[in-house]
Amino acid sequence: MLLGAIADDFTGATDLASIIAREGMPVVQLIGVPNPETISLAGDAAAVVVALKTRTAPVKDAVEESLASLSALRSAGAEQILFKYCSTFDSTDAGNIGPVADALGRALGSNLAVVCPAFPANGRTVFRGHLFVGDQLLQDSPMKDHPLTPMRRSNLVALMAAQSVHQVGLVRYDIVGKDVAAIRAEFERLRDTGFGYAVTDAISDQDLRGLGQAIHDHPLITGGSAIAMGLPANFRRAGKLRSDAAPQTVSGTGRAAILAGSCSQATRQQLQRAHDLWPSYRLDIDAIARGESVASSALEWAVAQPEQSPIVIYGSADPEAVAAAQARYGRERAGALMEQAISDIALGLRQQGVGRFVVAGGETSGAVVSALDVKALRIGQLIAPGVPWTQSIGERPVALSLKSGNFGGPMFFEHALDLLP
Repeated sequence: MLLGAIADDFTGATDLASIIAREGMPVVQLIGVPNPETISLAGDAAAVVVALKTRTAPVKDAVEESLASLSALRSAGAEQILFKYCSTFDSTDAGNIGPVADALGRALGSNLAVVCPAFPANGRTVFRGHLFVGDQLLQDSPMKDHPLTPMRRSNLVALMAAQSVHQVGLVRYDIVGKDVAAIRAEFERLRDTGFGYAVTDAISDQDLRGLGQAIHDHPLITGGSAIAMGLPANFRRAGKLRSDAAPQTVSGTGRAAILAGSCSQATRQQLQRAHDLWPSYRLDIDAIARGESVASSALEWAVAQPEQSPIVIYGSADPEAVAAAQARYGRERAGALMEQAISDIALGLRQQGVGRFVVAGGETSGAVVSALDVKALRIGQLIAPGVPWTQSIGERPVALSLKSGNFGGPMFFEHALDLLP
């Protein structure tokens, strides 16, 4: 193992793994804090991505799980560590990005780490230290209404500084757009003047590849998945990576099910189209809260649908409905209730013979993968930027597409199923 990565949610982990795979670096995704059994599932992969569910966990838990994952990856030989978070920097002032990065940095002896959530292919760019979603500042984008991590500021320097114990500097586009030597010189200047982090501007893949080359010797990297674009080439230049394997093709058998818990604008648009194509079942948060057998009812409905048709089961709702549910039941409880229902449904669908799952939403993906007791994933063909097909490693493999709520166009669900042999 050369590269070890720790992702703070499941969709982010598959996003990252797909980029590493496309760069020709053999990669395996592990679910949860690794142990000797799960580490062995990685085989001879040159990169391992650990998928945690720590994005909205209590800070203490997020730090402990991340450090335990770091220990396992280093014991397995990882030479460089990437802490992956969302390309929209999903967090709050209390964490978890800053506290986890601080803890990893201390353990690795890092004296300067980049902060780069840019993902230009999905419209996430950083300029003058401000994060943009498409043509909008983060604070003006639909992320401002995220049910768990509403983002009301766009200045990454200020956002990171509010969470970390270290000073946070900025490497402006004037430097990033020059060359690798200029970038490294700026890193050295920031480090020598006491900065612990460097937010980096990036508006194109070329910028990310240049940054990747400039951080070839950084023990810790933090950012979105796209910062990994330039990392495999570093290991090749050093003579440590000789493989240039293309991602494998995932296939699937059995019925297809779409499970959606994300309330993002992109997922809601995708669901609107899905309603016109396939049988759809909406989960009622109020019925779940009353203790009704919502999962059982959904599974009975699923059995009654035409066998040849994909089915859609969703708890997604518009921001107003989400806010009302959170007001009634509390933010954390409302999310937990929906996740538990979808977990029970996923397990029941698998027992019914469903072998292909398209899952929308990071928290929902974590719930589904945990319910299905998936320990490791191999990465397959790309559906959309940041979203590959994956296949579980072990007995009775299942095909899984774990989609961040904000990713993909309106026809994403159709395209995903069309790509699966």
